[in-house]
Amino acid sequence: MFSTKPSWQLRALLLAGLGAGALGGWLAGRVAAGIALAAIVEIAALLVHIHRSARQPIGVEAFAARKSRRLAAHLRDLRATARQWPDAVVILDHDQRIRWFNRAAETLLGLHRPADRGARWPERMAGTELAACLEPGAAERLHEIAAPGHADSLLSIDLLPFGERQQLLLARDVSHINRLEQIRRDFVANVSHELRTPLTVIHGYLELLDPDDVPELAPVLAEMRAQSRRMGQIVEDLLTLSRLETQQDVTDERVPMAALLAIVHKEALALSQGRHRITLESTAALDLLGSPRDLHSALSNLVSNAVRYTPAGGSITIRWQRTPEGAAYSVSDTGFGISATHLARLTERFYRVSSSRSRETGGTGLGLSIVKHVLNLHQARLQIDSAPGAGSTFSCHFGHARLLPPEPA
Repeated sequence: MFSTKPSWQLRALLLAGLGAGALGGWLAGRVAAGIALAAIVEIAALLVHIHRSARQPIGVEAFAARKSRRLAAHLRDLRATARQWPDAVVILDHDQRIRWFNRAAETLLGLHRPADRGARWPERMAGTELAACLEPGAAERLHEIAAPGHADSLLSIDLLPFGERQQLLLARDVSHINRLEQIRRDFVANVSHELRTPLTVIHGYLELLDPDDVPELAPVLAEMRAQSRRMGQIVEDLLTLSRLETQQDVTDERVPMAALLAIVHKEALALSQGRHRITLESTAALDLLGSPRDLHSALSNLVSNAVRYTPAGGSITIRWQRTPEGAAYSVSDTGFGISATHLARLTERFYRVSSSRSRETGGTGLGLSIVKHVLNLHQARLQIDSAPGAGSTFSCHFGHARLLPPEPA
């Protein structure tokens, strides 16, 4: 007779099925692949243990045993593949002890087999940036961390819950990406700097030409002047972006918001030339801590965008008000509005919702990218609310740490 009692082999088959399900995320991304690898490691280890301890089965159990042996062989192969995975994979138990790691972890994290099996992570990583990554409140993702096992490498670290009270640590070498990004930034900065002088010369000569002397060329000269000014503005914006991208922080100064809001409002009126209704509402009675030049650039960029993309007769409202998280500077307009499909990419450099409209208004496509970088340096965030035909609101949210009571008059 066949036994109907669930055997170790049948349970192993169920576990193997779970492992196959985990493999479905293999190509879904690095994190999903790391979880699948960890699951494979766990299942393969369990199946090996089962086969070493199981008695000789009969009947259905014999069939299940053959199946589980075959699955165990496949999973052992996959476990070997996990060891060769180019990203470092480390499994940590509930006591933050290292249960398993692959070969990439030896190279990138400086772990050694078998000495570091069972070692506690905080003690093993003492003196490195990774020592405190498991502490309560630590970020689940760390970027540009120096590799303990490779001095010239930078790591991107993901920390995920795994199994019962375990954790999965994934580390990827991002040094090559960082080098490429630095090359790009240097190239943009150098080209922009070299273009500044010839553009200034060209624009100067164009200004010397009087359209009244050659009336037939007046439209051409006007267009050339406009385009040279626009090219000059693009170069200046690129240089500003390059500077912001290389900055790690800002020199904090008191930024009197009442004075800055008055300047931004005056600039908006000058740019609009009476074509819009522009109002200023300031109820926060707070100053900011940060860079006056950078904050002025960011706030004025939002206002100039609103003026450019709001049809004549529309209204624009500039607000400075308190919020639960601190305070917010916002610019609302009654312009064309933006589809939700574009919102996530608006802060990318040179991204345009409408190329023809941008050319007509003289925009460079770099303003919102500058705003994003300025806010990042001030630990602030940009929120965009918009819908086609309903206008747009761009809000800069500042935390309490950046707020100061205004100085007494």
